[in-house]
Amino acid sequence: MLKDLNNPCLFCNSKKSGVAYENNLAYASYDTYPVSDLHCLIIPKRHINNYFDLSDEELIACNNLIKVVKKEIVEKDKTVEAFNIGTNVGKISGQSIMHCHIHLIPRRKGDVHNPQGGVRSVIPKNQHYTRKI
Repeated sequence: MLKDLNNPCLFCNSKKSGVAYENNLAYASYDTYPVSDLHCLIIPKRHINNYFDLSDEELIACNNLIKVVKKEIVEKDKTVEAFNIGTNVGKISGQSIMHCHIHLIPRRKGDVHNPQGGVRSVIPKNQHYTRKI
């Protein structure tokens, strides 16, 4: 039987999740199931279900950590040329841990055959498109 990561909440225990960086309202932890090398999660310290419920102060704290971690990633790995930033809100979107977290995913040239559409690939048939203009 799979462990329930929501009971108790994995992200409410930053020591268990691992902390790369933190500020007073959020922390950053490298993903244990990374999409790419150095994939990081930015997690508010307060147990909050999703991005839309974050306070303005929490949004700023998370954004500040995104910038700190991004800088570290490009210093560690010169092959990183781009990033995807995203969050899942609700089970239907793919959220499995019901504690808000923001993915910072480093991208490297050639990591996929055709990166056009980026985050649009959450619905694969809509990722690639032809511009009509």
